[in-house]
Amino acid sequence: MFFESWSGLLRVLVIGPLAYGALVVMLRVSGKRTLAKLNAFDLVVTVALGSTLATVLLSKSVALAEGVTALVVLAGLQWVVAWLSVRSDRFGDFVRSEPTLLLRDGRFLDGALRSQRVRRDEVLAALRSSGVASPEGAAAVILETDGSISVIEAGGNDSMASLGDLEASAP
Repeated sequence: MFFESWSGLLRVLVIGPLAYGALVVMLRVSGKRTLAKLNAFDLVVTVALGSTLATVLLSKSVALAEGVTALVVLAGLQWVVAWLSVRSDRFGDFVRSEPTLLLRDGRFLDGALRSQRVRRDEVLAALRSSGVASPEGAAAVILETDGSISVIEAGGNDSMASLGDLEASAP
């Protein structure tokens, strides 16, 4: 339970730095976007990279070469998807979601909350963590494409400038 063998520890001590080094090199070559959390797809790739690294470290049935190949495949696919989504609006629309306005000018948008499966108390928690005391103190609350919630405080004529196309689609 606490210790199986010295060979297992030795494997982790040898494979760990090699796999980690391969991951660092691969991330440097593939660019910052590989670990960005700009949308749900990016988040899935980041989690898959971590899971793959853990499997390489801890599973005796996965050779280092296989694990490094899996990491390269994941990073390569992420690069291809990002490249295509930048060059093709149609492809980009297919792989990424749009942000959703959940609250505007202190009013909850119940249809948006329902369609995105977000509860009012979750929006209130996001308001509190942003230092906004009440819904009336927020110009907008947005469910971002990566699943995070952004709060724009009320006040000033420019408070809604960052909403872009969301402003046009708001009820």
